[in-house]
Amino acid sequence: MFRFGERNSRRITSMLIAFALVLSTFSFAFAEEGTVVKLELVEKSALVFLTDFGLKDGAVSAMKGVAFGVDPDLRMFDVTHEIPSYNIWEGGAYRLKQTAEYWPKGTVFVGVVDPGVGTDRDSIVLKTKEGYYFVGPNNGLFGLVAEDMGVEEVRKIDANKHRLKGSEKSYTFHGRDIFSYVGARLASGQIKFEDVGPKLDGEVVMIPYQKATIEGNTIMGNIPVLDIQYGNIWSNIPDKLFEKLDPKFGDEFIVEILKEDMVVYKAKVPFVNSFGDVEEGKPLIYYNSLLNVSVALNMDSFAETYGVSSGPEWTIKLTKVEK
Repeated sequence: MFRFGERNSRRITSMLIAFALVLSTFSFAFAEEGTVVKLELVEKSALVFLTDFGLKDGAVSAMKGVAFGVDPDLRMFDVTHEIPSYNIWEGGAYRLKQTAEYWPKGTVFVGVVDPGVGTDRDSIVLKTKEGYYFVGPNNGLFGLVAEDMGVEEVRKIDANKHRLKGSEKSYTFHGRDIFSYVGARLASGQIKFEDVGPKLDGEVVMIPYQKATIEGNTIMGNIPVLDIQYGNIWSNIPDKLFEKLDPKFGDEFIVEILKEDMVVYKAKVPFVNSFGDVEEGKPLIYYNSLLNVSVALNMDSFAETYGVSSGPEWTIKLTKVEK
């Protein structure tokens, strides 16, 4: 009599588990053609959430519950839910810009920073040129990713077809009733992008801000966000533009920070490799993890010390000091 043996049994069990894990990343779509049934595998995408809801109540859990109800095998993740309330620019738009490119193509992001919920602002799905999807309100939340990644197409969500059953009388929780529901169906392969609704009749909303520019030995940009944990000042000035000033470690720059037209900070600051290159409590210019020009105090909060914040109204200028 042939016997599998314990080793063969374990090997077969491992293979079955691996096969099940592979299948868990796909949806099955059935199509009937006459008497022939065609089985189609549809690869699932990650579903990533970003909101200003916080975690003190059940709002985020409700959104994930809706997605789980659509497909219990969906892989769900979070960017953050600790965005300052109603802060479309800093908390929402920039955090998506900061993180989206590091996810695989095809990832579906559900973004909800939506002070205009229930009004006539459009609910959309934006598809980038590289195949990322962003589901949420058209209020500026997706402006920076649209600018950075390029827009393939934008569709307006047809809420008559695509919303959580029984939520028709709810006007103040589109994150749960529409965005999470549509995002989950899109990520699981239950609907295609073209099924979401008609093409958007209009543009993706952009929030105006100071683009990074250079003139002579002065470079200027916006402060889109703070390094919240440490109070460092992050600009939108990329390393490649800054390098047109031919900076060397140790070079000094006059740093000016303005809120609209009011100068909040002005001082001579060295450009260095990292924080420890200056004495504790001293200012420095460095490249942050996104390779954008940033300003900090070593072992202290620049933002708190000098009353600097972030947003479209904040500008930073750096002028190279000639030796």
